[in-house]
Amino acid sequence: MSKSRKKPQPRPVPAQDLVQRGIELANQARWPECVLALEAAVKREPGQVVAQLNLARAYLYVSKLDEAVSLAAEVRRAQPQLELAALIQAEAFNRMQRFAEAQATLLTLPEASRTTKAYWFSLGYAQQLQGLHQLAIESFMKALSIRMDDAQSHYCMGLSFFEMNLKDEACECFRTALLMGLDAQTIRAVGALAFAERETCQWDQSEPHLQQLRDLVAALTPDSAVDATLFTHATLMDDPLHQLSVARAMTNRWRTFQPVDRRTVAGTPHGRIRLGYLSGDFHAHATCVLMAEVFEHHDKNRFEVFAYSHGPDERSIMRTRVESAIEHFIDTRSMSSLDMARRIADDQIDVLIDLKGHTSGNRLEVLAYRPAPVQATFLAFPGTTGAFFMDYIIGDAVVTPLTHAAHYSEKIAQMPVCYQPNDRKRPLPRPMQRADVGLPEDAVVLCGFNQPYKISPQVMDVWCALLHDTPHAVLWLLDWHSQARPNLEREFLARGVELNRVHWAPRMDLADHLSRMSLADIFIDTWPCNAHTTASDALWAGVPVVTFAGDTFASRVASSLLHAVGLDDLICDGLTEYQHTIKALASDPARRAALRAALLQARETAPLFDSEKFTRDYEALLHRMHTRHIQGLPVEPLAAAVSGTV
Repeated sequence: MSKSRKKPQPRPVPAQDLVQRGIELANQARWPECVLALEAAVKREPGQVVAQLNLARAYLYVSKLDEAVSLAAEVRRAQPQLELAALIQAEAFNRMQRFAEAQATLLTLPEASRTTKAYWFSLGYAQQLQGLHQLAIESFMKALSIRMDDAQSHYCMGLSFFEMNLKDEACECFRTALLMGLDAQTIRAVGALAFAERETCQWDQSEPHLQQLRDLVAALTPDSAVDATLFTHATLMDDPLHQLSVARAMTNRWRTFQPVDRRTVAGTPHGRIRLGYLSGDFHAHATCVLMAEVFEHHDKNRFEVFAYSHGPDERSIMRTRVESAIEHFIDTRSMSSLDMARRIADDQIDVLIDLKGHTSGNRLEVLAYRPAPVQATFLAFPGTTGAFFMDYIIGDAVVTPLTHAAHYSEKIAQMPVCYQPNDRKRPLPRPMQRADVGLPEDAVVLCGFNQPYKISPQVMDVWCALLHDTPHAVLWLLDWHSQARPNLEREFLARGVELNRVHWAPRMDLADHLSRMSLADIFIDTWPCNAHTTASDALWAGVPVVTFAGDTFASRVASSLLHAVGLDDLICDGLTEYQHTIKALASDPARRAALRAALLQARETAPLFDSEKFTRDYEALLHRMHTRHIQGLPVEPLAAAVSGTV
């Protein structure tokens, strides 16, 4: 009887072959398989630096950020001078929003090893994300001293100049970056450049770049995935389908994200609707000022409220106020987007409200992981997110009429009166004299307290025509930053308006700003981006606002606010009516006085300033969204209900 032979065992794959396989998979962006191959290599040959570094890098692409930090740190303990390990560790910290730790990691690298463009760019980026813009600029300059033609360093340096209100310097950086070539970031950089040029009112330069943006967006396909400066498109463009196209391309970058695990539960087992807010603006910020009383008035018997804060904690009065008002306040600054989504899912949030949209510092990609069954965008961004993962956009019948449904990727959910909440606790204007701010006592003061980017050549033409037709009027503008005013003054002179007809208001705190605003006679609005919070401030101060509504969200906000204080007759259908209404009002002191009296009464009676009633109506709308979900009904437009009904 013959002995059975043992089946030969397969020879183990050498670690070097596994590393090579991992690198090949990385080149194909097959990251999960890449991780498996490299983990096997590291297990087979511990301490193999090439395998460890490639695995740490691969971990970045599968959102295993803690593992990336740990593995890179292990390599650095053995070889502290190794720049690549420090760069990978810093990148992981950046993705977890732990920017200070990213900076500290890079600064531990021996000075003799700080010799590459990649090092200085990475350090500058970590500093920029902390708001340390002067330091960031110095780091980007060092990167450029090593490689002057690095487009990304020029572009990021421009972003820091912009945040320091050095808009002209930002423009030069953006122009240089575009000349060097930014490839996939071209739309973003052109948008940043056009916006910075509008901020400084360099219209002869911004107009060609806005046209370039239109052409770039027109070339997008439904499958395009690009990085873009969405705020530029929402505020400077008047075509809602253009805005939708670029917003969709922006969020297409997250198409491959898989929903996070969420326990399946029937109905609402917690007894109350779990309502989550995602924002980086839970501090002294315009969005938080508007929302403060909503947070305070939420019905805690019906709603369990969570805030997921990914923005700064500057320990302001407003920050303390909202932390006190919200039942569960979670600081998520140190979390990656995936970890934030997991936390929201673990908290069993029923309705998740994003209060950022495509504004600066947003974390929209958190919602791409679908952490909540109902997701809506609200308030901060004046337009569609373009997101496949966003169910609703909260508006009203004026700012988002159902006839505009094709302008939005979300379904429109309408508030009964106005979408914008207001804080009745904001300061009341205190008595102030025109002499206190340098205004003539006997003139009709036309107030245009919008930021400079909202003032276009067309707006300037109309305003100058109003000054020519109304010789007893003066124009009162914000001196928002030093680089816009000289360009605007040049434009006034070119249109035959003497500069003594234009008065400038410096930036100041809200209480003083509201007090001085009450000295104006008429607030004259801009287009295609209206005054938003500024318009409600003007109405609160007793100043009538004249506007006209376009086809975009941003161009209809002031109309919604006027409707909510009963002044629909100040909403105009076009520029001719806009000019006529302002001229007629400027020549009718009795009507201006009546409007002021009506607005002072509106502080107590108008829906716009009734925060408690707004909150009840808003909660009723959220309840409708949630009810449709638990009943298994599809997401559909929610037309405005009668105020006070569920």
